[in-house]
Amino acid sequence: MSPIAKNLQHVRSQIVVSAERAHRAPSSIQLLAVSKTFGTDAVMEAVRAGQQAFGENYLQEALEKIAAMKSLAPAAQLQWHFIGPIQSNKTRPIAESFDWVHSVDREKVARRLSEQRPPELGALNICLQVNISGEQSKSGLAPEELPAVAAQVAALPNLALRGLMAIPEPSDDVARQRAAFAAVRGLYESLRADGLPLDTLSMGMSADLEVAVAEGATIVRIGSAIFGARNYM
Repeated sequence: MSPIAKNLQHVRSQIVVSAERAHRAPSSIQLLAVSKTFGTDAVMEAVRAGQQAFGENYLQEALEKIAAMKSLAPAAQLQWHFIGPIQSNKTRPIAESFDWVHSVDREKVARRLSEQRPPELGALNICLQVNISGEQSKSGLAPEELPAVAAQVAALPNLALRGLMAIPEPSDDVARQRAAFAAVRGLYESLRADGLPLDTLSMGMSADLEVAVAEGATIVRIGSAIFGARNYM
């Protein structure tokens, strides 16, 4: 078994244990393997170990990887999620190449994705990114901005507004981690109460997976625990 396959096995076990502790079905939590900065060889190892959903932050790198994987694994039903900051002039290739976008934080970006999504691909799944910790260095909508933008995005054609994504401020304090994730869940439940048919909470990474699952995460974005330390050029 390759190192990546072993890591995936371990992370999947973590998800099962975390779900059971939270009295949730493990099948209600999707593992998104964050493959940014890793090449097609690493992705291929993960695919051989049964992983199908991959998250990417950097557009050009991701597009090259998506094209390569279509050639290397044409039968694999891979799902590509864009999870990085979005520049308005880069929306077309995102709309044309990805199945999910987790990092929408402006109505303008959502509108461009809607206009540029090829109809034959079906609706592009969208999560709105919330800056739940109020960090100036992070992208995302402020909580008070969320209801208006969510209503605008939900009305756009060619998009399916699925839920929220958040990256809380890193903390070793489990109580602080949990409070941040609980706040995101509260916003999600508020939007659902307003009539939006949301079903997705994209939150939790390698260091806080268990707490995120306890607070309702339906997608956990795991990178280093699967692929190892990142190589930034």
